[in-house]
Amino acid sequence: MRYIILLLSFFIYTSTLSAQERHSAQTLYPSYKGLVMAGYQGWFRAAGDGSAARRYAYGDDTRSSIDAWPDVSEYEKTYETPFVLKDGSKARFFSSLDKSTVDLHFKWMQQYGVDGVFMQRFFNSTREGSGKKESSIILSNALEAASKYKRAIAVMYDLSGLRGKGEDCSAIIQDWKYLVDTLKVTRQSGANTYLHENGKPIVCIWGIGFPDRPYDIRNIGLERLIDFLQNDPVYGHCTVMLGVPTAWRELNADCIHDPYLHTIIKRADIVMPWMVQRFSPLLHNDMDRYRDQIVNDMEWCRQNKIEYVPCVCPGFSWHNLSMHEFPDDIKPIGSIPRQGGRFYWQQLSTAIGAGASMIYVAMFDEVNEGTAIFKVSDNPPVAKNVSFIDMDGKPSDLYLWLTGEAAKMLRKEKPLSQEMPKRN
Repeated sequence: MRYIILLLSFFIYTSTLSAQERHSAQTLYPSYKGLVMAGYQGWFRAAGDGSAARRYAYGDDTRSSIDAWPDVSEYEKTYETPFVLKDGSKARFFSSLDKSTVDLHFKWMQQYGVDGVFMQRFFNSTREGSGKKESSIILSNALEAASKYKRAIAVMYDLSGLRGKGEDCSAIIQDWKYLVDTLKVTRQSGANTYLHENGKPIVCIWGIGFPDRPYDIRNIGLERLIDFLQNDPVYGHCTVMLGVPTAWRELNADCIHDPYLHTIIKRADIVMPWMVQRFSPLLHNDMDRYRDQIVNDMEWCRQNKIEYVPCVCPGFSWHNLSMHEFPDDIKPIGSIPRQGGRFYWQQLSTAIGAGASMIYVAMFDEVNEGTAIFKVSDNPPVAKNVSFIDMDGKPSDLYLWLTGEAAKMLRKEKPLSQEMPKRN
């Protein structure tokens, strides 16, 4: 009997040790608290970049899937597009697949004080094929750049692409094993900067509770996935963050009405509501509603012992894509205007003032929906059938700078200002 007990003890010890060997216990970012993190899409391709894509993010002179044109003046590699600028020169675009692109983005994060990013890993990337290969290259480049520039990094699985109808989250379990074993996401070769919370690496699952999804959250194995990430003796011991709708607490408006969502949320460690398009500077006193949403969400989370991350964005525009995808509901250009940074700062200062300890920015590089905080051009291309937002005459790096300022105020390194700060 004593021999059996010793054997079991040895098995438990070696299993725990195995998990510790796969996840580095040391990181430059042991907590999300005090950080402003952004989402990073990394899905942009360009003709000639070696990708498998035949269609490209920037589109052509009659159709485009983006609403904000990046400022590409600092990129090492850029690619010619069918668009032209006001001076008649060809407009150029970058590719996320180029290592130099990712390196530049993380260099900007360090330069402006953006704490880091959640790397989006869409469900399609968990399936074998060129999509998985390309997204893994981008993630590997990001891990290297995060270590180089000492920026926080974490993985966010986006359930977009999950079909339902017999398909579940098992592919994410297998993919996480791949990321841990092959890409060493939680154990970088240089400085380890993988984001932790409560002593454990954070893994986010985004897309739970939205009514427009083809899957039913009751039958896609979410509880099994969460249990694996939290408790698997080899690949687990992770902090699980869930991306949910704005009205997750009330189970109405943009959220499914199923109370099972609360069951899932209570199994997790952190909740992050998606607040893009839910608030606007064009609505009177909408920041009061935003503040009340955050305060009430945090109280629910406090009572249920869950951590909370509010979401902010610089604005929103979905005009070009809507013309072709939703011709009966074409969105105006800049439907949620940036107002020269004022709307972004209103959200940041309101969230901090409401007591948020950590913030999620949507997004770092999302030019499709006009939510990018990286350098966006105030001189976008001109075309007959395609329109792009501009920067309201502001410098292309304004939103990077504002993000860094907000991070200082979140950490109380500077006093909180409700007024948008001015650069010296």
